[in-house]
Amino acid sequence: MSKKESRQQVFTLLVEVGRNENDGLPEGATGAALMCYASGIDEAEAVRETVAILKQADLAPLDVSGYGTLDERLAEGHDIGDDEIELMQRALDENSVIVAQMTPFYEGDDGTRH
Repeated sequence: MSKKESRQQVFTLLVEVGRNENDGLPEGATGAALMCYASGIDEAEAVRETVAILKQADLAPLDVSGYGTLDERLAEGHDIGDDEIELMQRALDENSVIVAQMTPFYEGDDGTRH
């Protein structure tokens, strides 16, 4: 019997979230960008799982950008550190979504985000 993990891959996703009551984002933030590593049989499954988990955490996902698997990113010349590879392996081992980084957005006086 083959292991389920053998079909799983880890995808790097950048998720933009808006504000939602009880979302835990800093006061004054208009949203945030979340760098996530998500396991799935394909990228579509990884995106669905990530969005579902973020909604359960009272976040409001607005947009998801996929950056591919570790092998795809390496083939594109991305510089990937050991800590990032460890988080990807953890997502694979746990069949989970790991939020590796959260960058809040704030509205500037001129209406731009930063």
